[in-house]
Amino acid sequence: MHILVLGGAGQVGTELQAVSWPSGVTVHAPGRAELDIADADAVGSALDRRAYRAVINTAAYTAVDKAESDIVAAWRLNALAPAILAAATAARKIPLVHVSTDYVFAGTKPDRAYEPGEPIDPQSVYGASKAAGELAVRTGNPRHAIVRTAWVVSPHRANFVKTMLRLAAERDALTVVDDQHGCPTSAADLAEALAAIAQRLATDESAPTGTVHCVNAGDTTWCGFAEAIVAGSARRGGRSVPVKGIPTSAYPTPARRPANSRLSTASLTEAYGLRPRPWRAALDDILDRLVGPVSEGVSKP
Repeated sequence: MHILVLGGAGQVGTELQAVSWPSGVTVHAPGRAELDIADADAVGSALDRRAYRAVINTAAYTAVDKAESDIVAAWRLNALAPAILAAATAARKIPLVHVSTDYVFAGTKPDRAYEPGEPIDPQSVYGASKAAGELAVRTGNPRHAIVRTAWVVSPHRANFVKTMLRLAAERDALTVVDDQHGCPTSAADLAEALAAIAQRLATDESAPTGTVHCVNAGDTTWCGFAEAIVAGSARRGGRSVPVKGIPTSAYPTPARRPANSRLSTASLTEAYGLRPRPWRAALDDILDRLVGPVSEGVSKP
């Protein structure tokens, strides 16, 4: 069974290549220089090289603030490319698993997690381009799974965990936004879910299709997440510094962020039987890899 992974150099793509796939499954992850997924001819040629049983698209333009001025590039990768992938995979009867984002929602819903079927209302160029990509996949290939996620972190590439560890080593205190709520997500856990969904679609014609949410269990704020990162690092011998919460208004950015990025994973469990673990457990695994194991005599919370 051949599986094509797009965006293989990113956090989730890297973890997809590390998944313990069943015997007989071969994952192919061409780099950006090898395959331009916004080029219809290139995509068609790539799909015709092997008898792919599923395609997993993790590639995206994720520079949220830069997208506000780099509109063409954001829409090319987040909207045009998924449209091309959907058409090309549908023509070859290949299921497509596509990763999307919490930014398709306005983020104004009070204190409850968003369900997949709720109305979307993106507030940024990034969110709008990802919403357009969802629509292209939804209408272009009937055998699809759109997997929305949020706050993805890992030991790879630039992300919030690595940034907080770096800043904690450089500064005497951290100030972090404390009025944006969401669900941290391990790229490794997301990759395991994507792999399971792709295999199900590849082997079961009656497998569920549609949109699901995949984030680790539990929620917090960016400030609460930063506090957990710093505390976890300190238990492993890292530097401990105070973390102070600030309002979003004190940290203006070009793109508007959702105040509520909570995503319900009930759809993921119902469709595929997958139940993500708590985000704190996932964070421990990441810190073990970035900082080291918990110092002797210090227990995990």
